[in-house]
Amino acid sequence: MKPIQNQILIFLFFSFVFSVHPGNAQGFLKVQGKAIVNSNNKEVIFRGMGLGGWMLQEPYMLQLSGAAIAQYDIKQKIKNLVGPEKTETFYNAWLANHCQKKDIDSLAAWGFNSVRLPMHYNLYTLPVNQEPVPGKQTWLHKGFEMTDSLLSWCKAAKLYLILDLHAAPGGQGNDNAISDRDSTKPSLWQSSANQQKTVALWKKLAERYKNEEWIGGYDLINEPNWGFQTREDKNGCAETENAPLKTLLTNITAAIREVDKQHIIFIEGNCWGNNYAGLLPFADNNTVLSFHKYWNYNNKESITGFLELREKYNMPIWMGESGENSNTWFTEAISLFEKNGIGWAWWPLKKLGVNNPLQIKVNKDYKQLIDYWNGKAPEPSADSAFNGLMQLTEDIKIENNLFKRDVVNSMINQVVNPQTQPYFHNNIQASTVIFAVNYDLGKNGAAYYDGDTANYRISSGVNVVWNKGRQYRNDGVDIDTCADVTTNGFCIINTERGEWLQYTVKALKKGTYTIGLRTAAKDSAGRILLLVDNAIQKDTVLPRTSSNHKWQTTIIQNVLLRKGLNKIRINILTGGFHLNYLSFTKENNY
Repeated sequence: MKPIQNQILIFLFFSFVFSVHPGNAQGFLKVQGKAIVNSNNKEVIFRGMGLGGWMLQEPYMLQLSGAAIAQYDIKQKIKNLVGPEKTETFYNAWLANHCQKKDIDSLAAWGFNSVRLPMHYNLYTLPVNQEPVPGKQTWLHKGFEMTDSLLSWCKAAKLYLILDLHAAPGGQGNDNAISDRDSTKPSLWQSSANQQKTVALWKKLAERYKNEEWIGGYDLINEPNWGFQTREDKNGCAETENAPLKTLLTNITAAIREVDKQHIIFIEGNCWGNNYAGLLPFADNNTVLSFHKYWNYNNKESITGFLELREKYNMPIWMGESGENSNTWFTEAISLFEKNGIGWAWWPLKKLGVNNPLQIKVNKDYKQLIDYWNGKAPEPSADSAFNGLMQLTEDIKIENNLFKRDVVNSMINQVVNPQTQPYFHNNIQASTVIFAVNYDLGKNGAAYYDGDTANYRISSGVNVVWNKGRQYRNDGVDIDTCADVTTNGFCIINTERGEWLQYTVKALKKGTYTIGLRTAAKDSAGRILLLVDNAIQKDTVLPRTSSNHKWQTTIIQNVLLRKGLNKIRINILTGGFHLNYLSFTKENNY
């Protein structure tokens, strides 16, 4: 069954939309002191999602970290295998399928109110070294048409669209993957022609969209990271002046204001949007400071510098990009932002990975291609490689994605609602199986407890993998694939003492039930404490089965469930076992 169906969209609409109230566009958004407001002077807090991977493929999103430098390198590797014509066929299908109206409608249904579009300049204009007349700009239809379509979907869904130049001409930093920079050619900062093209592109965009109220603003340059004062400061984190960056941002803004006096300008500092030395004050009075936040603690100290800039310069701040972490981190961060009146945009909507709302599946032929490029498999045939790539362009469609309801819940619902929710509606009848990975939706300590729940490596220096199997869900619970006779394909692994899992079930009849725990344990017997509505039921020893793939069912009898909702909790007293499912069998009737 396809994961995105009408019933899921209806469920999400009623679950999430009524807990958050996205604003409707009423005239152009504008800056009013430290706030972003609409024409009725009502504050608008962005709750957005970035469409990373659509116009610009970062290698990690395709599981090609270490195998490719940037998109240009991916494209060349594909050409080497299937030729230029089939490469063009692949990229045309990718651009057509990655983001469609259904994606935007889903974002609106889930409770988001804005979209950030990471643009690649080469869909709008030629690279400077390919211009027929040096210094003149050739405009391409593809990027503008894609943006027009996206804007029409956003308008229909009442979502603000923020345009973000993610890959500037030449590339805006030494982090090559994020801007598709080829370091053998002049960067944005080493070429006046690249800078002139960047200014001209923004003016062209502003001319086209100057009358569009659903355009939330212009994010001028994504994550500049360049050492202007010294080469040793590779990513510009120690810059004290940032003079070339301020000059270019000022020139872009001046060009935009020649044709568009209305839309907000978003500026990002050096060092991936975090170093604002020398950039402020900014001359334009309709400007928002955008910062990015990854892998650090979610306390007020982590954003104090930006809060101080907001106060000092009386301008709004926007957390323009974050993500790539656990559900716990997501809830913490978004709660921090909203508590301090800061809008946000998450990254990305979809990729080949588990910690985003939509996951793209990896087909067999594409997996062989990944393994070949990583030196783990022989070269595939041209037909096999092309089949894998074209299947990937089908799998990127939202109807073929794996929907991660736990990720969306952590970003939207858990921020405002501390209550847990059933992952599925678990109706207990005469005989029922609940898969262990479908424990309740909710925060760590409410729906489950696990010791490793997020990656704070920037602050702590420790790189934590919160879900050690990196499958199915994005909580701290460790989940991997499962090949038992009865399975949904996944099981809980790496259980440890002190962890626990909660399942909200609905018994259709009051009575006593036999609960079966399906477990496997290679090295040692486990032990659990079963509770129903916090009342201890059974202290149970689980068997050692000699293999993590050899499953055995442990029976717990005479467990009383009342009619209606019951909260069943499995407390782990001794870990080391894998858990596949809980089975329920009715013993008697009342």
